[in-house]
Amino acid sequence: MNKLIAYLRDNLILDFQGDLTLEVVRDLLKDDDSRDAKQLVAKLVADGGVNEMMIVLADCLLEPVQEALTDSVVRENLRMYSES
Repeated sequence: MNKLIAYLRDNLILDFQGDLTLEVVRDLLKDDDSRDAKQLVAKLVADGGVNEMMIVLADCLLEPVQEALTDSVVRENLRMYSES
């Protein structure tokens, strides 16, 4: 079981579902006048959309997700699956 858990954690892929576009981001941030929101929209416009942000964000979040997804969490979920 330990080898399976290690394999699953090592081969985890983080992805986002949905159709996030620059227009959707603008709409979600329309009431946010913070410097961060304005800087993000400017970067997305310069990049020509959200694709690069989504790839970089997924890559950057993968390690913290893998750390939070402990062996015991994976083991418990495998147990729940096998008992269902």
